[in-house]
Amino acid sequence: MEEGFVFRPWDELLPDALGLIFRNLSLQEVLTVVPRVCKSWGKAVKGPYCWQEIDIEEWSKNRCPENLDRMLRLLIPRSGGSLRKLCVSGLSDKSSFEFIANNAKSLQTLRLPKCELSDSVVEQVAGTFSNITFLDVSYCIKIGARALEAIGKHCKCLTGLRRTMHPLEVIDKLSQDDEALAISTMMPKLKQLEIAYMLVGTLSISEVVQNCRQLELLDVRGCWNVNLDENFVKKFNKLKVVGPFVVDCYDKNGWDNCSDYSGSSGYIPWDFVAGDIDDDFDDDEMSDGYWEDDEEHVEDVEMWFYDDLNAVDAGYDWPQSP
Repeated sequence: MEEGFVFRPWDELLPDALGLIFRNLSLQEVLTVVPRVCKSWGKAVKGPYCWQEIDIEEWSKNRCPENLDRMLRLLIPRSGGSLRKLCVSGLSDKSSFEFIANNAKSLQTLRLPKCELSDSVVEQVAGTFSNITFLDVSYCIKIGARALEAIGKHCKCLTGLRRTMHPLEVIDKLSQDDEALAISTMMPKLKQLEIAYMLVGTLSISEVVQNCRQLELLDVRGCWNVNLDENFVKKFNKLKVVGPFVVDCYDKNGWDNCSDYSGSSGYIPWDFVAGDIDDDFDDDEMSDGYWEDDEEHVEDVEMWFYDDLNAVDAGYDWPQSP
């Protein structure tokens, strides 16, 4: 051991250092294990350093609105207004969305897949998300062009949008060209746009390409009515277009045959590797944890943690983001 080298006990680490370490742990461990280690760690997980990024997307899948709302109201205030990234699935309660808008005004990344919010709700609160740079509203079947127009009007910093749809959920729609036109008109600073399986055509996507001049990635996989002319695409040197074809690879070496971003502009067939889902799985239930002398006990939030994918969500998050 070198002379003069001093070891600092783990319980004496600075809160910001502990926050960086705890980010590598699961939500389950941060909420139910870490607080019981020592008082300083329990204090750290209540502070803002652990909650500048909150990802409860997996936990929130198929969660009842009441428990989802409780979890959001438990975690977001701990960020102390410094929340930069929030990922939550299946948001359906208007009050939950308003709570996010009013208490997370520093958000830069917001992922809300499978939310059940309407155009009118989005129009009411979009103005509070002025700092958003990336937004994910995939599989949100109740919003449309009106919501996208409101988002584009108020979120002037937006450079990334994910609006992937599930093929079975748009089967009864005639067209979503109005959404593509809203994007082309209201979101000129986009650099990344993922609209896989949207019912859009060549004309509306051409408008997107021409009006969003900074666009670098356009994902139109599964948009079978899109047929962009290769010479037209080559006019935009930075643009890479993925799709409309979707290639399924089930072999372990599937990624070896995938295209990368090198080369000239044009269509890139992007391979998708499907993960194996076991039929047998463990349904582990965690007992509720709590903090002593904490006004908001974790036991007020129903928390069930599973080790596998829920079959109800089969087909979502497909195709994967490039």
